[in-house]
Amino acid sequence: MADPGVIRRLEEAVVNRIAAGEVIQRPANAIKEMVENSLDAKSTNIQVILKDGGLKLIQIQDNGTGIRKEDLEILCERFTTSKLQKFEDLAGICTYGFRGEALASISHVAHVTVTTKTADGKCALRCNYCDGKLKAPPKPCAGNQGTQITVEDLFYNIATRRKALKNPSDEFSKIVEVVSRYAIHNSGVSFTVKKQGETAPDVRTLANASTLDNIRTIFGNAVTRELIEVSFEEPKFAFKMKGYISNANYSVKKCIFLLFINHRLVESSMLRKAIESVYAAYLPKNTHPFLYLSLEILPQNVDVNVHPTKHEVHFLHEDGIIESVQQTVESKLLGANSSRTYFTQTLLPRPAITSSDLAKPLAAVASSGVEGFGDKPCARQLVRTDAKEQKMDAFLQPVNMSHVLPAIPAAAGEPWSQDSEMLDASDFEVLSVKDIGSSANTAEQDLQPCHEESSSGPSRKRPRANLLDDIKEEDSGHDMTAARLPKRRIINLTSLLSLREEISSRNHTGLQDMLQNHVFIGCVNPQWALVQYQTKLYLINSTKLSQELFYQILTFDFGNFGVLRLSNPAPLYELAMMALDSPESGWTEDDGPKEGLAEYIVDFLRTKSEMLQDYFSIGIDENRNLTGLPLLLENYIPALEGLPMFILRLATEVNWDEEKECFDSLSKECSMFYSIRKEYTLYDSPILLQMGQQHEKLGSDKSWKWTAEHVISKAFRTLLLPPKDFAENGTILQLANLPDLYKVFERC
Repeated sequence: MADPGVIRRLEEAVVNRIAAGEVIQRPANAIKEMVENSLDAKSTNIQVILKDGGLKLIQIQDNGTGIRKEDLEILCERFTTSKLQKFEDLAGICTYGFRGEALASISHVAHVTVTTKTADGKCALRCNYCDGKLKAPPKPCAGNQGTQITVEDLFYNIATRRKALKNPSDEFSKIVEVVSRYAIHNSGVSFTVKKQGETAPDVRTLANASTLDNIRTIFGNAVTRELIEVSFEEPKFAFKMKGYISNANYSVKKCIFLLFINHRLVESSMLRKAIESVYAAYLPKNTHPFLYLSLEILPQNVDVNVHPTKHEVHFLHEDGIIESVQQTVESKLLGANSSRTYFTQTLLPRPAITSSDLAKPLAAVASSGVEGFGDKPCARQLVRTDAKEQKMDAFLQPVNMSHVLPAIPAAAGEPWSQDSEMLDASDFEVLSVKDIGSSANTAEQDLQPCHEESSSGPSRKRPRANLLDDIKEEDSGHDMTAARLPKRRIINLTSLLSLREEISSRNHTGLQDMLQNHVFIGCVNPQWALVQYQTKLYLINSTKLSQELFYQILTFDFGNFGVLRLSNPAPLYELAMMALDSPESGWTEDDGPKEGLAEYIVDFLRTKSEMLQDYFSIGIDENRNLTGLPLLLENYIPALEGLPMFILRLATEVNWDEEKECFDSLSKECSMFYSIRKEYTLYDSPILLQMGQQHEKLGSDKSWKWTAEHVISKAFRTLLLPPKDFAENGTILQLANLPDLYKVFERC
């Protein structure tokens, strides 16, 4: 059996050399430490001269305050510093250095010479150091105010480290990168980097140059003209942010991220990933942005002593600060469109798209093909798709597998299991308006619908029996609801007419034309889809558009809905309890017992059941069960996972006191429930992630994709009047257009 090893105390020289290897890993680390010392000394001019990438020679000179003669003897000893006296001072540290290890570590792996002069000194002093000790007393010499540090033969006594750094050009590039980053952040300081014996510097910035000027000097005009200035202050987390980020027109193969926290150059993988996730929606795949951010956080909230080279820091409220930065960057990208050319465009073109734009290429084709003359459209302007074409899968509706997910308990006294909790299409009986029964309290008059009254307003298309006979059947389409059910009555309440007029007044004709003539490309996820219009590719927010669609259907087809009859009525009390148990409800103990709130919600909705049934086809029976929902679109059933919150919000978020506000808020709540929502689809349902082997089978369910393409997208063409703000708030984003793509490929 082997004897245990003997524990020995290492010699001080060995300890110092090991520590030096941690702090000074390569020449760039030595440069970083000495540049920070120069900045701490209030320098306004820093010059760096290198030989063999810093392995043979590093010389850094500044015009700072210099070093006192009395301090030169202990200058290169470990843990000697002018920035710190006791450990508590770390909580409020505002300087770069604080450990007193930089020069000590360098002196243990290189030959160090220091020449320094203070403002009141009669001459400069020169000292030589080795292994942290002063070789001889300081010698007087000529010199300028400030300090010059010369480091020769770096890693001369660590053969393995020197062999690993055998490429001087790589080391020189890393040094240039470090100095360039400090030059950009310290706009009031002049930086110069050059190789020994050469006259032209590789990096040179001026003391009176701005941050933007320094970025232009180092990275060029290509990035500078695409930068957006960002600034943000959050009192909640006690931090400020400023900097420059590239817009979506600029991208590089590798992310350029300059991050300073309390003026210290650091790295943060979490912050980088958070910001790049924002850019992922705007930039082409495998490309990245340029980012320069400076965060100022209360010093007592930052722990700077977490890494030997100080390139990482930890701070309080990290998640909240990162989220705030991410939201600020995203808001800036959404509002920037001044120089966008190809890669992405967050705002649609100005008065946008008109029917005449679509007619131009078609007219050119017609004139050249029929008459034999005229300008033939060039390839880059040719529209190669037709919005009227249909796909075969439009007639092959996939089986809805959503019944495997839990949603609604059966009515009291009826058994139900987890395998049959979710109601799919088979759980509904679709009833037309004729089957609902008339209401004596409903005003029925032989008047035209609201959307026909004003000839100057935008037209709202309706489904027609035969698209080839548009002229003959121009008015017949108005006798059908969005769900293709015959209308029975016209309701001309003043509040309802006002809501319809508001929808018509905020219609964006360019977006309407685009949606009427778009070609559906595919779903990115339940929230986003790709469509083509003419020669442009757009990313549309299916959630927001479908919510607006159902709101308009509820307003224009008011009181004329079919019924989705639940085969097993759902108890309102159970639905309310499910909603209150959800974190989304925001229930707290201060709100009172959940049971009491649920009873109040049920009783309140029972008092409104007659109006809900008559105007919105929301059925509530005498046993306090939900029996039916409105049929808003043919072949469309909302995701019933959202039904509990819908019931809760009906009682709490609807303004029941004023007629117009009541119809408006009630329609908005219904439209939110009916809209396509990412969290209520098989796309990323958390329940599926817990179902083991069934996940693969259920994950292939494409019913939501079929619905988005052949039901919702089809309704966008005929029923939706898109609001003007959809062109500005990121609901519809232009990703690319064919002419600009041709420009890119012509350069390849």
